[in-house]
Amino acid sequence: MLPYKTLLKIDKSSSEAVFKQIASQLVLLIQKGILMPDMQLPSTRLLAAELDLHRKTIMAAYNELITEDWIIGKERKEYRVSTLLPIIKPRTYADKAKSSYKAKSVVSFDKLEHVPSLTETKAGYKVIVNDGFPDVNIFPIERVSGEYRRLLTHQHLKKTSATLNIDGSLVFKEALALFLNDTRGLNIDPENLMVTRGAQMAIYMAASMILKPGDKVLVTTPSYFFADAIFRQLGAELITIPVDDDGADVEAIANALQNNQIKLLYIIPHHHHPTTVTLSSSRRTKLLEIINTHQLTVIEDDYDYDFQYQYSPYLPLASGAHGGHVIYIGSLTKVLGPDFRLGYLISTPDFLSSAIRLKTLIDLRGDVLMEEIIASLMQSGEFSRFIMKANKLYRHRCDYAADLITNELGHLVDFNKPQGGMALWLKFNEQYPLAHIIKKSAALGLQFTGRAYFKSSDLPYDAIRFGFAAVNEQEIEFAVDILKKITF
Repeated sequence: MLPYKTLLKIDKSSSEAVFKQIASQLVLLIQKGILMPDMQLPSTRLLAAELDLHRKTIMAAYNELITEDWIIGKERKEYRVSTLLPIIKPRTYADKAKSSYKAKSVVSFDKLEHVPSLTETKAGYKVIVNDGFPDVNIFPIERVSGEYRRLLTHQHLKKTSATLNIDGSLVFKEALALFLNDTRGLNIDPENLMVTRGAQMAIYMAASMILKPGDKVLVTTPSYFFADAIFRQLGAELITIPVDDDGADVEAIANALQNNQIKLLYIIPHHHHPTTVTLSSSRRTKLLEIINTHQLTVIEDDYDYDFQYQYSPYLPLASGAHGGHVIYIGSLTKVLGPDFRLGYLISTPDFLSSAIRLKTLIDLRGDVLMEEIIASLMQSGEFSRFIMKANKLYRHRCDYAADLITNELGHLVDFNKPQGGMALWLKFNEQYPLAHIIKKSAALGLQFTGRAYFKSSDLPYDAIRFGFAAVNEQEIEFAVDILKKITF
């Protein structure tokens, strides 16, 4: 309820009757747009108590307004502002009063024009191809909902609410540390780990603690566009290094370090975003040497390490001897689905101590219930079994999509099948402009929600990521058939 005691000023010394004062001030509130058409007014009893007046005084005021068509009363039980307000010249209040938020802002602000916009998913499409997200249809809903029911008790809520858990639930951090040690060879303790709302938050936090305006950051070209936007937002200058079929060009990194004062290297060794290539073993060894020689600070973004389609996947850079220079970032969102924002940042305890302070300015608590549910799945082994199940499915879809696209769209695109991840990097023949293809596909029921990469001085072709994990065989066939119809 609005604060009517503050809004309605009653002067009992005035010659004007109190009920008329109330009526006229309510009219002003309607004219100002504070009381909107069809808004319910407080009952006569409630408003009388609020204003410390007799109920009959409020009834008289309401009757006055009903007579003038400002409000309507329903059997004297409910009062609402009329939707057909009276017209009073020279102004009309037949429509809503103009909101202060309808016009352009008068506030000076950063328009963040360097931050790319995401494609909004719209209704009506038969198939939507994202740029590499998991299939939510295989998410263990029953198991997770059962854990929610188990944890949603007053006793448990009281226990979890007693601590802030800014850096993450302790039980989750313990389970996650064990999981990461077993799967990535990191050799970390819970004190080396902070939970974030996805890898995106972790990248932003780590970079903002390291970079100052004017600092130089090494990134690949092309690179993960949101990471680049973060570095630009922080005032950094981007120095680009090329990517080929063996991943980031490590010799180019070494040359850049000789010619520039580099503050940070941002790299995605596994299934590079967007190109999906994996950094070769020889380049990993060389890069670790460079990191130690130059004492280079590195953010290693390993957003979908869990999806490897070879028998002996490479371990992260963070598992090697890097002397604490590698800040390791990952995400469970790529396992669970985009609705579950769970990421992590791994570094030394002193770095994380400051990171926790920074996080208090952004997010005082994480999703403690979700963290403890995932901890339970990890402890029971079900989380690892789910990843194995998803890996098997996504490997099959990767093979299926790659074979079908090779056979049906060889005239249109070129690509290399990735060693893991959830997307193919499709490079388009220059005879078929990607912008035209995206538009024509949308008209035929196929939407691409990933960012389109267009030919430029840094990229000699048009390209887009074709996320195969979240689409089944029939949907892959539909997408390929649409692309084939457009280009033949």
